[in-house]
Amino acid sequence: MSESAASEQRPRRSPRGSRGRRGTPPRGPAVAALIVAHDQARRIAATVRAALAIPGVDLVLVVDDGSTDNTQDLARNAGAVVVRHPHIRGRSAAVETGASVIAMRDEPGATPRAILMLDGNLGHHAIGAAPLVPAVLEGVCDLAVALTEAQEIAQGMPSGIARTAVERATGWSPRQPLGRIRCVTREALEVAMPLARGAGLEAAMTLDVLQAGLTITEVECEIRHKGHAADERTMLARANRYREVLTAVSSRRLRSTASSTRASVDRRLHPARGEAATAKEDR
Repeated sequence: MSESAASEQRPRRSPRGSRGRRGTPPRGPAVAALIVAHDQARRIAATVRAALAIPGVDLVLVVDDGSTDNTQDLARNAGAVVVRHPHIRGRSAAVETGASVIAMRDEPGATPRAILMLDGNLGHHAIGAAPLVPAVLEGVCDLAVALTEAQEIAQGMPSGIARTAVERATGWSPRQPLGRIRCVTREALEVAMPLARGAGLEAAMTLDVLQAGLTITEVECEIRHKGHAADERTMLARANRYREVLTAVSSRRLRSTASSTRASVDRRLHPARGEAATAKEDR
């Protein structure tokens, strides 16, 4: 597995064990595969089976985002837990729904499951995301992003906007800043909530995670990533993608500026508080 380190902003913690119910051995850290699908009857069963075969994955959850075909039935028959939106709400809302359901299925007192985000159209290629799991479970990073075979360095204006924003904020230049296939700890996912909408989800998550002092790694994965659907290659779809990424990046930049301004004002109004904080950091 080849990895390019994204950030080393704090010492890595070892994965914590957990005490299970009385009389049962504690369950170690595990991962839930979260698959968002809309009208993926052709590939969803293969995607679910491949996700179940990934070491460390003990739960596959499919969020059927308003499908008009039998996606949900095929996913359930393949071994997934399925929840369904009665109408299309979008990928970000579907990920939020899935994360909530996964949290409810975590054992009380146990280490929360990490979440492996997969596309419903990956089919058997989803097994290629396996290297992301140990990167998170073994404490290498808080967020692992797949570098797919489709392109080593993502091109296009939306990717360029996201890459520049991350580089300016952290000094790191990601190769695929909008990579959709990623594994994230519960802690890292929660700092990105609420998720940015549309194509801005990944760029905003990356910025939020790094600005929270957590770590990201890009991991090379053998995934023959499926291209966007035909209707996503239209001029209107490309314009929407550009707008969504720009909106997400701009909102995070404003949030960071506002936070810095508040901290500066607080230090001026309460210098003793600032000195106490500095002394604490020195210790």
